[in-house]
Amino acid sequence: MRDHPEGGEDPRIVRQASPPGVDSVNCHEDLVRLLAEQFARADTSLRELQLRADKAGGARLPRATCADMLAGRRFPKKALMVAFLRACRVPEPQLPAWERAWERVRVARMPTGTELNRQPNGTEPDRGPGGAAPATWAAGPGEAGPAPVPRRSWRQAAVSAALAALATAGAVSVIIDQRGASQSVASDGLDSPVGPGRIVSDDGRAFSAGGSSRFTATVDPANSGVRLIRRLDAGVARQYATITVNGDPAGTWRQLPGDSTYKWREQIVEIPRTLTAGRRSLTIVNTFVSSSLGFNEFLYVIEQKINGAWSIADTVDIGPDHTASEAAHDYRIVAQGWADTQTFTYPPREEDWRVE
Repeated sequence: MRDHPEGGEDPRIVRQASPPGVDSVNCHEDLVRLLAEQFARADTSLRELQLRADKAGGARLPRATCADMLAGRRFPKKALMVAFLRACRVPEPQLPAWERAWERVRVARMPTGTELNRQPNGTEPDRGPGGAAPATWAAGPGEAGPAPVPRRSWRQAAVSAALAALATAGAVSVIIDQRGASQSVASDGLDSPVGPGRIVSDDGRAFSAGGSSRFTATVDPANSGVRLIRRLDAGVARQYATITVNGDPAGTWRQLPGDSTYKWREQIVEIPRTLTAGRRSLTIVNTFVSSSLGFNEFLYVIEQKINGAWSIADTVDIGPDHTASEAAHDYRIVAQGWADTQTFTYPPREEDWRVE
């Protein structure tokens, strides 16, 4: 940056170095919103940002840590935020304005007379009233620790940030390391009571015309009914596929209208009892019929009815981060057109999560 003849910075460069909104940032929520907008404009994945940062040789960008930053769950260190912005291709002259914004938020968050406990992974724990750190904090990849119990205001801030990014640039794909996220998904079996607007990250695959997927699931021979529950990205409209069980026609995944705001859905198909009773395993094949952009699948939960009550019989986690689950269920895919991770939000009302 060249100097202005009178000793100050060239005003043309100063204007360029102050992107809209950054100079007015004074709180964590505003910083999160603008970071989410930068990520939306970058139109890439956290996996790609991580690779760019590794190649640049500066601060690392763990995907899970970046996802927490974008959701407002953690306040990042300055070096991590700057590395994130560089990976998003933010021009170098604009970075000082971002650093000043970070410093303002950092000072606003700092309790008087209290030494902040910094975490080794580039983030700081969220703080409750009075500046006290909560007893639990979210563990990053490879770290041990219980899941956080965030304050409701921060949960709302996370949803607001995600929706702001969606409004700015449509669908926002957040790639997150699923070693931690997939465990919570598997443990709740898609059925745990959680708050509205739940944000979930999951990896999956998709196939297109001429394609199919298959897997083998275990059930109790005493079942009196089985149903498949598929987590899908409903932002892709009119996904239609046929289902066979052990080679026999068993139903269809009917077409759903597209939802570009709350994309996660759990679609249910009940399998005829005549195809499941007395069997210990079911080989399920989904065959593409039509779609606006492929047939996607992230997680299958197989429920069975025993003595009149439904329970989970098996879970098949699909995606490049869950090859162990795929191998255990002999998962195969034909004409794969996509394989990656997405972070989306369920509808605000839990009763709208599942569709048939």
